Amino acid sequence: MPKVAEIMIRNVETIGPGATIQEAAERMKSENVGSLPVCLESRLLGAITDRDITVRVTAEGRDPRATLVRDAMTQPVVTVRPQQELSDAEQLMHDHQVRRLPVVEQDGRLVGLVTLGTIAKRDGDERTVGKVFKGISLPQRPDPEKVSPTRSRKSAP
Repeated sequence: MPKVAEIMIRNVETIGPGATIQEAAERMKSENVGSLPVCLESRLLGAITDRDITVRVTAEGRDPRATLVRDAMTQPVVTVRPQQELSDAEQLMHDHQVRRLPVVEQDGRLVGLVTLGTIAKRDGDERTVGKVFKGISLPQRPDPEKVSPTRSRKSAP
């Protein structure tokens, strides 16, 4: 079985936690990506996604020119080590419903990225890609601790 290091993308575009959301969005646009690993001195701190920007900044009416990446990023992030088998990465992506998996060394240093696309290019096995994609695509159930109960109102007669 191939190792993660054999297929990972090595030159990963990152952003710092002190960058603004506008800078992150501009970088995503120019790189044509939906997420960026957030790193400080090559150490992975989290990730900022287009969904984070939409839900944690835009929907809350926050100013993207003044809101920092650290205030909207997702953390912790599911990661994999370069020495792990590719099947481990596939299982992690399936189980955690992620399309991109940062590859980090034991010290937390980001060294690469595994994506659904890199797996598809390398593997070519539609069953494997299909299994991972199916796991990613399953709707997540809302966390009952985070969802407030909905009250129905009766219309006045």
